[in-house]
Amino acid sequence: MKRVAMKIAYLGSGFSGSQAQPGLRTVESQVLEDIGKVLKTDDPGLSFSSRTDKGVNALGNAIAFYSSMDDLLVLAKALNSVSDGVFYRSFCEIDDEFNIRYASRRIYRYVLDGEGIDIDKASECCRLFEGEHDFFRFCRYDGKPTTLRIDSISCIPSGDCVVLEFNARYYLWNMIRRISSAVEAVGKGKRSLDDVQAALNGKDISFGVGRPDALTLQDVQYDMLSFTEADPKAIQARRKEHVMDESLRLEFYKALRCISNKYAPPNPEPWAY
Repeated sequence: MKRVAMKIAYLGSGFSGSQAQPGLRTVESQVLEDIGKVLKTDDPGLSFSSRTDKGVNALGNAIAFYSSMDDLLVLAKALNSVSDGVFYRSFCEIDDEFNIRYASRRIYRYVLDGEGIDIDKASECCRLFEGEHDFFRFCRYDGKPTTLRIDSISCIPSGDCVVLEFNARYYLWNMIRRISSAVEAVGKGKRSLDDVQAALNGKDISFGVGRPDALTLQDVQYDMLSFTEADPKAIQARRKEHVMDESLRLEFYKALRCISNKYAPPNPEPWAY
């Protein structure tokens, strides 16, 4: 019996978060279903590196479980062939004592609508959060210590969007979405850098919580582990099908906009929309 670590990817819109919840489809319930089909077991000792809320995406969350199958390349291929919504991207063997939650770093990306954002102000706001701070005003408090360190936050223009990339060992609940909301508010001139600094110093200021589907867990990294990529063919066939689905949805919304413009009255009443 081998203990395995795997990197998995999933689109958050298909799940009610990562952790098991009675009566709801979650990433954990899907992974257990996949493992059950391939390994014929109901209790593989599954554990997750990182929790993601409903709607949050992942390209490289990490899981650990026990496998009776020795060939891990075949195991990953089999899991990809039966799964509905989870992609098994890479794998490695780990020992029984290894705790999958003890990652060296976690990298997240948050995408903001770039319209009206002053990139220089947004970047300066990001720098306020770097280093060690008490993030009590920038999390959903759940009893855990709120002082931690963010190694870096990059602010990157990308087409019509602004991408924030976070690098730290761990984060608090809702922390990235609250920080991202603050960065957006400063970048659009709705809040000041002094407001952010005051909140970091303990002043009771709320900047709101950003939408969950704009957040992606890019990768969970371990300095002591070396992961092997899964067979790309097993992933590409499913990826192609999902890309086609999204392309059809995009064409629908493009056509809807064109139809609206075509039939809009020349001088619409103020209440028309």
